[in-house]
Amino acid sequence: MPQMSPLNWLLLFIYFIMILILISIINYYITIYNPTLFLKNKFSQKSLYWKW
Repeated sequence: MPQMSPLNWLLLFIYFIMILILISIINYYITIYNPTLFLKNKFSQKSLYWKW
């Protein structure tokens, strides 16, 4: 691809690794991370899990 000729493969690899790390951090804060503010409201905590 002539449009991507200034970028070498090392920069592309670092770029995609950084995107993967950012997606992992966002996924952690969406699913696993439970701050203390949401622990008081039981409805928001139970709505994350399926009922079965």
